[in-house]
Amino acid sequence: MGHRRSLMSSSALKRGAAIAVLVALGAVGGQLLTPTVVEAQNKTSETYRQLDLFSQVFERVRADYVDKVTDEQLIEAAVNGMLTSLDPHSSYMNPKNYKDMQVQTQGEFGGLGIEVSMEQGFVKVVSPIDDTPASRAGLKPGDFITHLNGESLQGLALNEAVEKMRGPINSEIKVTIRREGREPFDVSLQRAAIKIESVRGRLEGEDIAYVRITTFSQQTDSGLRKTFDRIKEQSKGKLKGLVLDLRRNPGGLLDQAVAVSDDFLTQGEIVSTSSPRRPEAAQRYNAKPDDITGGLPIVVLIDDGSASASEIVAGALQDHRRAVVMGTKSFGKGSVQTIMPLGSGNGAMRLTTALYYTPSGRSIQAKGIEPDIVVNAAKVEAVNTGERRSEASLRGAIRNPNETPASGAAPIQPVTPTEQAPLVLGSAEDYQLARAVDLIRAISLYTNRTPAN
Repeated sequence: MGHRRSLMSSSALKRGAAIAVLVALGAVGGQLLTPTVVEAQNKTSETYRQLDLFSQVFERVRADYVDKVTDEQLIEAAVNGMLTSLDPHSSYMNPKNYKDMQVQTQGEFGGLGIEVSMEQGFVKVVSPIDDTPASRAGLKPGDFITHLNGESLQGLALNEAVEKMRGPINSEIKVTIRREGREPFDVSLQRAAIKIESVRGRLEGEDIAYVRITTFSQQTDSGLRKTFDRIKEQSKGKLKGLVLDLRRNPGGLLDQAVAVSDDFLTQGEIVSTSSPRRPEAAQRYNAKPDDITGGLPIVVLIDDGSASASEIVAGALQDHRRAVVMGTKSFGKGSVQTIMPLGSGNGAMRLTTALYYTPSGRSIQAKGIEPDIVVNAAKVEAVNTGERRSEASLRGAIRNPNETPASGAAPIQPVTPTEQAPLVLGSAEDYQLARAVDLIRAISLYTNRTPAN
């Protein structure tokens, strides 16, 4: 009997161990679950708990907040807060802002004429657009807009601040600017219908094509081809090269950046995009055999207002050694945003979905494009301006994938020169342009020189 009891005891222990294993692995309705499934269930449970937290806060605000707020206001603020907490370029667009964005990418919109981002709770000027109220008033890349008509912008989401800057054409708005090296000051601007002519060009002297691209909208590639053809015809066969000016160009549409790069390349990769979370979504864009210049020398001008699509073009032409890149280091926005409509009447979200890489495989996220030849802008004075403005300086900027967590993003180098007055790009006082033209003439002279016998 004792031995028998011992066997029973042993059997009971085995059954208990089996039950313990089932409990550890998770058994629902007799189905044995793997640790992966249990982990997924736990995550789902935690997600529902967090959503319940949101629901509690939402109901409390509706019931007890000092002022009446609509459900639409609360939901929009919550969604926008979720997106803007990810990185400086993800955001929510309500139906009106979404419509405005669609109009803007087509090349015409109303406003002050500035490309902006959000940093330190204030609106930061990435680049003023040529021939707009902002550029004519002398706003500069790196300026902070702290107040509109005396009302602070701190605490507002970027789309809310942009909405406040918009208004009826010809209406006045007072903008408070904080600029490095001087006290805050006010600028009065008159809103205008902003019609972006994204490509402009002329003949420098008799033999150099100068083409400036201010943004990458739907008409940019076609505008570039038309402008270059016109300049080529005016030169009467004397054209020696091209200066492609991408300074203060905040970017725009990816397909237009690819098309513009393709205009000067005959083969090879232009840019690639990839996401660590979705390797299968990686894309590569390759050049077709067509160079609109016929192989003429090219100098690309960039500065710290050159961002995103501008950096794709500069990086592609630099990696393929198709152009000499001149100027100062670019902004360093190496991320791709996808516009995702959220259904009828719900607007859309702008979500960072990938990083892009130049043909050599380098990511310029928070690093920028280093020019082959560094040439600072004219009219400078030595002042202590602190850190160089860049993508890396934006709060929450995505870390460069080629940098280790320990090393972090590349340090921002202090820069001492700063412009004394707004420089009109392409003018007679444009020192960088003058250097670019001289370089093309030197390359042409060297290339066409007859060897001595």
